[in-house]
Amino acid sequence: MTPDELIRECYPPGTKGHEIYIRHADAVAQKALTIGDKLRHLKPRLDLLENAARLHDIGIFLTHAPKIECYGPMPYICHGFLGRFLLEQNGFKVMAPVCERHVGAGLTRNYIWEKRLPLPVRDMLPETLEEKIVCYADKFFSKTGKIEAKPVDQIIQTLKHHGQEVVDRFIELQHLLEPIPS
Repeated sequence: MTPDELIRECYPPGTKGHEIYIRHADAVAQKALTIGDKLRHLKPRLDLLENAARLHDIGIFLTHAPKIECYGPMPYICHGFLGRFLLEQNGFKVMAPVCERHVGAGLTRNYIWEKRLPLPVRDMLPETLEEKIVCYADKFFSKTGKIEAKPVDQIIQTLKHHGQEVVDRFIELQHLLEPIPS
């Protein structure tokens, strides 16, 4: 099975859910590839990066998020670990971790425990360069409304709702992936 086949299976073409998913996934993939291209000296695997970016939200159809045409039984926050499981079951083991590690700016075991989130209690932090790029690129694009990149200050405002720890991780990713030239 190819990434496109899996996407079509989970989000049937011609549906509003497919349109929402593809617009978001393609925008994230484009931003991720742009960042990856600027970081060639770090040797990101661009093919892996593109496919991981296109599949990072594959699990949302299993969650209850009617605004984005998802009518599954699980809370939206679960889409990451559900997506990981789905990718692993379909032979995408290398890119599967990106699904659960892109949520927020990554989630720590302590954060999951303290907030009593309905997630497996384990660290879900981006580890590889490709995971970090997808996690970062994802924050720029909403699934609703226009597909245009949000400004960094708006992303930070949104992340503040989840605590300073999450904001700090996003800023860390920004410094790593889009450093200000000196």
